[in-house]
Amino acid sequence: MLNRLVLSNRSTATRRGAALGLALAITALSPATPAAEVSITEVQYQRGTLDVPTFAGGGSAATDILTLQNYSLWRYGESFFFVDYLRDDKVDGFNDDDWYGEWYPTLSLARIRGEDLALGPVRDIGLIAGLNLGADANVVKFLPGVRLAWTVPGFAFFNTDFFAYVEAGDGIAGGGAPKEEDAFFVDINFAYPFAVGGQRFSVEGHVEYLGPRDTETGQRLDYWVLGQPQLRWDLGHAVFGEGAKDQLFVGIEYQFWINKLGDSDTDESAVQALLVWRL
Repeated sequence: MLNRLVLSNRSTATRRGAALGLALAITALSPATPAAEVSITEVQYQRGTLDVPTFAGGGSAATDILTLQNYSLWRYGESFFFVDYLRDDKVDGFNDDDWYGEWYPTLSLARIRGEDLALGPVRDIGLIAGLNLGADANVVKFLPGVRLAWTVPGFAFFNTDFFAYVEAGDGIAGGGAPKEEDAFFVDINFAYPFAVGGQRFSVEGHVEYLGPRDTETGQRLDYWVLGQPQLRWDLGHAVFGEGAKDQLFVGIEYQFWINKLGDSDTDESAVQALLVWRL
């Protein structure tokens, strides 16, 4: 669900102010509070060479991404949010000094009932509502939907989320990116921990599909498929032992993006270095 899209001609000060408001708003709305039964906060740093869509000039650029994300489990459901800061080595209006965030609160039928559902491999059904905010491009999307949580051997979690992708921004009239037609959105998210030779690893991430749509300017945006699986090695456990597990990770994130940002001329395949600090 990491749709890191932003094109902007706003001032840096305006972007930073908007980004701070975005981070504070998501944090305030998220149930990552003392009432949460579980709260996991991570700071992630990634660096790799990412493609620039043709409508933003094309080519590629070395890109740094700093992410703050939180997962919380509370009495009746879950919450997940992240805020990205992106900066590349080109001054072209794309990923120059950009901010983007998403928030997904979920109501869980199993947690409301107090027991897992007995529907074969489906252990839970949830109502989920996504909010996507791009501070730089003034992008706002609302994603109402349904989550199916699956019991899959070996996986810490495996979910399929089905959404309506609903335009909620002001578009060009508000000084932002053009409005888009509503579309259909699906996301598969997962985590698979494993051990090899006493070393702790995990493969985790997501794959999403967004349907084609037109913008208010008449531009046709193609469907896209975005995948961002990460391979993590628990460096803290390897260096400092059991007492330091699940705190510091290194690894890679492989990003593949068919029709990046709806651009049929840009298919991305990029390996990024990854560093994760779990607070």
